[in-house]
Amino acid sequence: MAKSKVYEAAAAKIDRDKVYTSDEAVALAKETGSKKFDSTVEVALKLSVDPRKADQMVRGTVILPHGTGKTARVIVFATGPAAEAAIAAGADEVGGPELIEKVAGGWTAFDAAVSTPELMGQVGRLGKVLGPRGLMPNPKTGTVTPNPAKAVEEIKGGKIEFRVDKHANVHFVVGKASFTAEQLGENFNAAIEEIVRLKPSSSKGRYIQKAAMSTTFGPGIPLDVNALA
Repeated sequence: MAKSKVYEAAAAKIDRDKVYTSDEAVALAKETGSKKFDSTVEVALKLSVDPRKADQMVRGTVILPHGTGKTARVIVFATGPAAEAAIAAGADEVGGPELIEKVAGGWTAFDAAVSTPELMGQVGRLGKVLGPRGLMPNPKTGTVTPNPAKAVEEIKGGKIEFRVDKHANVHFVVGKASFTAEQLGENFNAAIEEIVRLKPSSSKGRYIQKAAMSTTFGPGIPLDVNALA
């Protein structure tokens, strides 16, 4: 499929024989982002891990200092006082069995799902709906918790989740092209620091093998992996 003229113009500004520092990549991302809408700035990493091995599954969360530029839609599976607290914290939809049934029917118009521990026995059957979308509540990411209100506040405040896929790639958002270079840089550094901190002890050699930054529908900007370790 032919690339658009906008894409080609953006790609022409990127030197394919060069790898960029994060500051240089941020500047390019802001320059090459769409002029018609506020592009999302994303990062992709290739890690030297084997996702098939449990001890090399890189997964975690980080709260971006300046948020993502988007207010996440969060649902909470909870009842009683925990549900009331989640509503007060700004959850977009809160409920017990009736919300579980709604999601089981295929409704997924949300960005994150949180559950209290006591409802996970029922929420667990939503694996086929939520699992493929990366929306399944998980205690490792703080989305299975007796304090869902705190989880809602963190997610809406800029908390992102990352997880290595079967090809050993990790993708995450660092903000919008309208952010200042400093804001994007600080968000990027916060995410990279957490991913590096989670390097499995069984991972050998260079941990981050390849890295690129891009904007929505834009070309990848190759990053200098030597500066990311």
